[in-house]
Amino acid sequence: MTRSDEELAVGLLAATPTHEDRAPELLLRWARVALAYGDELVPLVPIISVLTKDSHGGVTDGQVTLAEYNRRTDVVTVYRDSVELLASLSGEDPAALRTAAVAHEVVHRHLHGPPARELRRRLDHCALRVGRLRVRGHVAGADEVVAHRFAHRVGGLRRSPLSLTALFADSLVVQGG
Repeated sequence: MTRSDEELAVGLLAATPTHEDRAPELLLRWARVALAYGDELVPLVPIISVLTKDSHGGVTDGQVTLAEYNRRTDVVTVYRDSVELLASLSGEDPAALRTAAVAHEVVHRHLHGPPARELRRRLDHCALRVGRLRVRGHVAGADEVVAHRFAHRVGGLRRSPLSLTALFADSLVVQGG
């Protein structure tokens, strides 16, 4: 059965440490907010605004990394071996996977300062309350949902990155026994 991005986003949030005991309705609300925020970023965040480099070494010790953003150097490294592995499992075009991986990392780059505060405001997670004072907290995993959604919208993939992540995780479980 194919699950929607909303269902997959709820699953991602539910599997994130600190959310184990959160109400499903709350996780659903957060997932919807994060998906909508990812949609809104499409016209605002140019993916060509970052330098990229290709490398190997994304598949190591049972972990797979498609790409990663280095804040210090402002460069996104795309791991060809990981892109090729996911392409072989999913049937997606490697060029589209690469574009989506870069887009995902560009959103992580973007989600600092005001954009991160705006996401926290929209998620409205109260981490601390003292009288009328409320401190909004970070919702672990919400930035991943935003980045996956953005990558889907600009990457040219047939399937969403959330569904590709689920496919990849399922294939690791099957391969691992």
